[in-house]
Amino acid sequence: MIGILRPHWAAINYLDIVKHGSLVELAVLMLLGLVSAGSWALITMKAMQLRRARSQSLSFLDAFWKATRLDAIYQACQQLEASPLSKVFRAGYEELSRLAQQKEAREGAMSERLGGIENVERALNRASTSELTELEAKVSFLGTVGAAAPFVGLFGTVMGILNAFNEIAEKGNATLATVAAPVGNALFATAAGLFAAIPAVVAYNSFVSRIRVFDTEMANFSSDFLNIVKRHFFK
Repeated sequence: MIGILRPHWAAINYLDIVKHGSLVELAVLMLLGLVSAGSWALITMKAMQLRRARSQSLSFLDAFWKATRLDAIYQACQQLEASPLSKVFRAGYEELSRLAQQKEAREGAMSERLGGIENVERALNRASTSELTELEAKVSFLGTVGAAAPFVGLFGTVMGILNAFNEIAEKGNATLATVAAPVGNALFATAAGLFAAIPAVVAYNSFVSRIRVFDTEMANFSSDFLNIVKRHFFK
């Protein structure tokens, strides 16, 4: 009977790798395992955050362009806490409300009105910067893992090969059978480094691209909101 073919990775004896690995190799593998687990946890968390932000931002934009009153949009924003655009609008609206409360009964001077516009613009810029910082939080960790993990794995491999050749030199037996196993075990560290790095790099590039879209959308929305405020409140 023809046996069932097994993938090469399924034939690896991981227990032997741990049993015969040096302290440096084991430390490298443990570090890469922890980093990989942390990367996947961060990838899951950040993907959910960006998905919620995208969904709620679309809902906010739909409500914003359909509404006829800013206070109605402000009330709707209370249910869209995950949307960066919603928070930018709230910052601008609250600054505009503060200026309206301070405004005297008579029309202010032109310099005062221009100062009011600048206050609203600064509030929008501060909110945009704050939201961008929140979206980018911890994403740099994925970039660091993607850049460093292969080298950490390579370090473990080099140390493993050095230890293997030192043992061979001491025993004076350099046959293929004695060389293959320790060298193969040492190469496992490089594979572990790539296993940790590849998902981190893919996720990092994806998240950076999506965050850049949010940055552009916040800048465009701030410009649109300022134009509306100028036309209706600072004539």
